[in-house]
Amino acid sequence: MKLLEIRPMKSNDFTAVQRIWNDSVEKGEVLYYPLTEDYFEKKFIKNAGCEAENLLIAEKDRRVVGFLHGVAPETFPLAKPGCAYLTCMMVDSVFRGRGIGKALLEALKTQMKHRGAHTLYISSLNPVNLDWRIPGTPGHDHNNMPGLDTGCAGYGFFEKQGFQEKYREVSLYQDLSGYRMPSEVPEIQKKLAAEGIYTGLYQPKWDCEFDGMCDRVGSDYWRDVLRTEIAAWKDGQPNAESRFWADGIRPQGPRPLLIALHEGHIVGFTGPVDLQKSGRGWFTGICTDPLYERRGIATVLFNLLMQSFVEEGAQFTTLFTGTDSHAQKVYRRAGLRPVREFALMALTL
Repeated sequence: MKLLEIRPMKSNDFTAVQRIWNDSVEKGEVLYYPLTEDYFEKKFIKNAGCEAENLLIAEKDRRVVGFLHGVAPETFPLAKPGCAYLTCMMVDSVFRGRGIGKALLEALKTQMKHRGAHTLYISSLNPVNLDWRIPGTPGHDHNNMPGLDTGCAGYGFFEKQGFQEKYREVSLYQDLSGYRMPSEVPEIQKKLAAEGIYTGLYQPKWDCEFDGMCDRVGSDYWRDVLRTEIAAWKDGQPNAESRFWADGIRPQGPRPLLIALHEGHIVGFTGPVDLQKSGRGWFTGICTDPLYERRGIATVLFNLLMQSFVEEGAQFTTLFTGTDSHAQKVYRRAGLRPVREFALMALTL
């Protein structure tokens, strides 16, 4: 009997890969979209960091029985030195338990070591973002998995192979057809106004400072988000990264941004209000200046965000947060519910 062969994928392997992938989807073993040729090309061929040598096939007796995709270090703009990524791995259900997954993983580890990797991650930092469907919904989706789905068929396998869980996030979901502004939110907003704190839409006529908040939070990411979105308002042009859709057409202006403002200083924000073509209300996150915490700012801003989503025609929203994050209280009070947990996993090579 022929030994198992691990090799780079060839174009004529796609049908077998599609069969293995869609079989796992249909059985509910993974939450991914069903695999089509166009989707495969978009995600695994033309995507940032994708290289043909890191799309591996396991073949036994001339039959494709498994496949794996990885991303090598320093092959995309935001890559961290020495960090490689495992995107996905699937094995034909008939051939599981025979060492095929382990053989695929060992082959990837060898390749990544040769490329200078010291750690292999399963993480949202991977440039290959795989869409997934929220279980128990009419096809509602999210555009990225932030780690390894702890409910998928392969979670135990990766633990046995030495992957260690570094961090865990929970996905929260809400069908916006049932959203109602909590009765206490307008009262909190009035109280903040009495303290001189405005909560609502950013206006381009304002000259706002936000570096102090970003310094205290310790986030250059939020600084970049605010700088980019406010610049778009000043220029009157849509953000080039905008994914806002209305009837399939991009808007002719910048995206709405919700802020908390005190004496010319932004002390909280959420947004920008964005709508994906799937009907998902999307935003980058929510932030409150540590000097202004415990006043209800996050509660007000987040519910204003939900209200804005509804007004823009969003059907649902999803987000991720740490399983131990205090922000979960804000999200759950607004009506979001947990649907899945994901683990950021790391393997030292």
